[in-house]
Amino acid sequence: MARRRRAPLVLEKDSQVGGIARTVEYKGFRFDIGGHRFFTKVGAVQKLWRDMLGSDMLRRPRLSRIFYNGRFFDYPLKPLSAFKGLGLVNSVRILLSYLWIHVRPIRPEVSVEDWVSNRFGRRLYNIFFKTYTEKVWGIPCNRIGAQWAAQRIKGLSLVTAVWNMIRGGSGDGEIKTLIEEFEYPRLGPGMMWDAFHRAVVEHGGHLHLNADVVCLRHHEGVIDSVDYRLDGQTVSVPVATVLSTMPLRELVQKLDPPAPERVKAAAARLAYRDFITVALIVDAPDLFPDNWIYVHDSSVKLGRIQNFKNWSPEMVPDPRQTCLGLEYFCFEGDGLWTMRDEELVRLGTREVQQIGLLRGARVIDGTVVRMPKAYPIYDEGYETAVDEIRQYLDGFSNLQVAGRNGMHKYNNQDHSMVTAMLAVGNLEGRHRDSWAVNQDDDYHEEGMLEGDNLIEELESLEPTQPRVPQLIR
Repeated sequence: MARRRRAPLVLEKDSQVGGIARTVEYKGFRFDIGGHRFFTKVGAVQKLWRDMLGSDMLRRPRLSRIFYNGRFFDYPLKPLSAFKGLGLVNSVRILLSYLWIHVRPIRPEVSVEDWVSNRFGRRLYNIFFKTYTEKVWGIPCNRIGAQWAAQRIKGLSLVTAVWNMIRGGSGDGEIKTLIEEFEYPRLGPGMMWDAFHRAVVEHGGHLHLNADVVCLRHHEGVIDSVDYRLDGQTVSVPVATVLSTMPLRELVQKLDPPAPERVKAAAARLAYRDFITVALIVDAPDLFPDNWIYVHDSSVKLGRIQNFKNWSPEMVPDPRQTCLGLEYFCFEGDGLWTMRDEELVRLGTREVQQIGLLRGARVIDGTVVRMPKAYPIYDEGYETAVDEIRQYLDGFSNLQVAGRNGMHKYNNQDHSMVTAMLAVGNLEGRHRDSWAVNQDDDYHEEGMLEGDNLIEELESLEPTQPRVPQLIR
């Protein structure tokens, strides 16, 4: 919008830009709120990334493994490596379990447990899928619909994993789960959004941090003004157009006059999975080679570990030290969420030591970042609720929504940016359905973004986006 000389006013509730994709700095150490790979098949998005950062965008190899039962396994799974780590007896049992499920497959496939077991065998499912999935979502696998697994692990089975191992390589036809390379800003993803911040201001826009929107006032289908709190004072500004990326639930709650009761009820039932990062500073130059490790061990609460030095060496100011990001999945208000920071640091230290990653090194410091509403939950009835909200919001002629929480869509950065690009076009008089991006009924028209033919590119978004499990009805 700023490049189009619209001079936007950006109201950012947090103390820095970037949301869940920001980079946190602690005593010179930088870390993500989860690792953020920059990967897209949309040319307009990739061009924008490179225009903003140029040579500061690094090309990084991907290395990730699974920790299970005191051993590390390559991820994506490589059967020979997996069988070696599991041992002969366990490997034979896995093979027999795989053969048995092909003789007696589970029919119908209702849950994630059914779908994965049918393709890998029940024993391998219990080892490499069950524990981690339940940590992330807080839902038993036999309550999650099979559709999520079919989308999330599309095209992958024990047979295709073996075939991929034999033929090697990676290309455009690669299964999404097997992508082995990605781009990453030299100083973390926040470097990108800081560059956007500067560009907005340079083009005449304004951006306020710590600006909490209080209400959006409207009359006869038009948002007239927005009230927000800044430095202890409430400010009211008239607006011509509004692009909202705040959680869809909050947007409805902040409308004045209030939305109809049915719309408020729909917004109130939208649910989220929350997230905690415990960053540990370790007095060791090199702990392990992975970008990240999935923890499939049920004896610890820890879900995933990031090694940010392996994302970019410049994330760590002292080459003699390492910064680990320990990820805990939770619900806002539960025991993990309410635990004091120092307790979480002690918990993280104990658990990373328990699984053997410290190798005698010493944790010398740590900090905690809580991220509410990290993952929109696709529970029973959420689609009906979102449709109810969307139909009501469509009645506002100068309001657009975009992004993960703004649309209650679990998506990646490139999808969020595409929805924002389309939303800006709509605010200027176009009529593009940004809700349809990444849906089965993909676009069938040209020129959706200025100067680009994005039919194929937008269709390519769908297989590169993460999926959210849905509860079995």
